[in-house]
Amino acid sequence: MDASKNILMVSTSYGRIDEAHPTGLWFEEFAIPYEKFTAEGYVVTVASIKGGKVPVDPRSEPADQQSLEVRGPREALKHTQRLLEVDVSEYDAVFFPGGHGTMFDFPHSHEVAALVSHFLGDGKVVAAVCHGSAALVEAKDRHGAPVVRGRKLTAFTDAEEREVQLDTLMPFLLETRLRELGALVQTAPNWREHVVVDGTLVTGQNPQSSAATADAVLRLLA
Repeated sequence: MDASKNILMVSTSYGRIDEAHPTGLWFEEFAIPYEKFTAEGYVVTVASIKGGKVPVDPRSEPADQQSLEVRGPREALKHTQRLLEVDVSEYDAVFFPGGHGTMFDFPHSHEVAALVSHFLGDGKVVAAVCHGSAALVEAKDRHGAPVVRGRKLTAFTDAEEREVQLDTLMPFLLETRLRELGALVQTAPNWREHVVVDGTLVTGQNPQSSAATADAVLRLLA
C-alpha cells in the first residue's frame, strides 16, 4: 500500500439529536472532497466511529435527483470501517467532514483525538470542514496542551449555528469551545466560502467551503 497515495476520511456515526431532529453526516462535505480526492488518483478509505452505514442528515440531501445518484460517495458510506480497527499509519492525510452528528461523537472518541494528535505531531495533513472541526476539541500535543492552542483555524460559527436554530440543541458551541482552548479562530460572514491553512492543519468554515478545503489538502499533498 503506497502511503503517499492514501487519504483517510472519518465520519460521524451519530444519527439523531432527539425525536424531532435526525442528524448525521452533512452529505456534500463528504461527497465533494471524496470525488476530488479519487479524481486525483488518491485511494480513499472511509471510516466512522462505529463502522458500517453512516447516517446522513436528511437536510443535506441534494434536491436534484441526479445528485442523489452520486455512486462513489454513496457506496463508500454504506460500508465504512470502524475507526478503532484502521491502521492509521498507512495514511498521509485525514479529512473530517462535518454534520451536526460530529458534535456528539467526535469529542468522545479517543481514536479521533489520538489520530489528530499524532498526525499533527508527525507533520501529516489534518483537515476538517464545518462541524468536522469537533475532531480537534480533545486532541492534545506532546506536552498535553490542546493542539489548537495558538493555531489559526476556522469552523462552523456560532452565528451560523444560531441561524440554523440548532444552537440550543448542541452540547457546546464549536467556535466558542475552540476559542476557549486557545485557537485563533478566523471567521467569515455566514455561508461564505472560507478556508484557513496553518501548517498541515486545514479547516473550512461551512458546507460552502467543502471544495476549497479539499483543494487545500491536495495542494499540501502534491
